[in-house]
Amino acid sequence: MQDPSATHCLILACGNTLRSDDGVAPRLAAWAEQRFRGEPRVRILSRPQWTPELAADIAAADSVLFVDASLDSPPGRVHLVPVSSRTDDTAPNSHHLNPNQLLSLTRSLYGSLQSHAMLLTVGIGSTELGETLSSPVEAALPRAQGILEKAVLRFLGN
Repeated sequence: MQDPSATHCLILACGNTLRSDDGVAPRLAAWAEQRFRGEPRVRILSRPQWTPELAADIAAADSVLFVDASLDSPPGRVHLVPVSSRTDDTAPNSHHLNPNQLLSLTRSLYGSLQSHAMLLTVGIGSTELGETLSSPVEAALPRAQGILEKAVLRFLGN
């Protein structure tokens, strides 16, 4: 097992592979595992949801790339946006946190602030039971993979 203290870039994917398009982030995480297989500074974790326990993994990384599905974007639209550790007025759910809440929790518990934190999302259309992606989401995978790769390489260059 890789030493998490040596992590320069942590990729955190969130999604359910049994809920159609919601499985896009785990699919991207699996692709990233292959792409960065020989790179010890990259660590990839895929979870059905982001939980407070992930704060320790985030604290051990220099940078973090969150990967998730988005119901707020048209199916197949890929976005990459910065994430801050600003807190919001809503109380975090103890079982599922968003990227901002996770960074805020990491800062509170570990005094850790990542050099870079980004969120890569792919717009989805279906969360029905099923293990296949819709056509627009499937078609967006190469673009999402390219953006993910460029973001990780940029993080590794810093």
